[in-house]
Amino acid sequence: MALIKWTDPFRLGDPFRELATLQDRMNRVFEDTLGRGRHDEELFTGTWAPPVDIVETKDRLTLTAELPGFTEEQIHINFEDGVLSIEGERKFEKESKEENYHRVERSYGRFLRSFSLPANVDSQNIGAHFANGLLRIEMPKREETKPKAIKVQVGSPVLEGKKV
Repeated sequence: MALIKWTDPFRLGDPFRELATLQDRMNRVFEDTLGRGRHDEELFTGTWAPPVDIVETKDRLTLTAELPGFTEEQIHINFEDGVLSIEGERKFEKESKEENYHRVERSYGRFLRSFSLPANVDSQNIGAHFANGLLRIEMPKREETKPKAIKVQVGSPVLEGKKV
């Protein structure tokens, strides 16, 4: 095999473009050999997960999940044994057979997110609100688990009615 020095991009071609083309060909070979691509797999198995933020303050935990395109009927929330679960499904609906998709990047299928919550969450007062594609779950903490300030008294301690 002869070694050719690359000097003129117009005469020999762009080596970076050739490398990218080779990588694309190899990717297609592996996808064809191993089955569907990763995105197709997500589409059929429902392995996607909506992103969430969890914020804690002194009296509550707040979970916010991004669920654009969902309705409240498509979202199911459950709390059992200290675990909060959110699940739902976004179906891929093809309107006609004449459509020719050039790219499908949005995730479809079922999702399930589960979060272990601390023991101080008041499960009887968990609330959820859904608007503009954002699910907000408010989880207040129980009153007895909040920090309690203890006042320091001056003088000798009193135990069982006796001075020490």
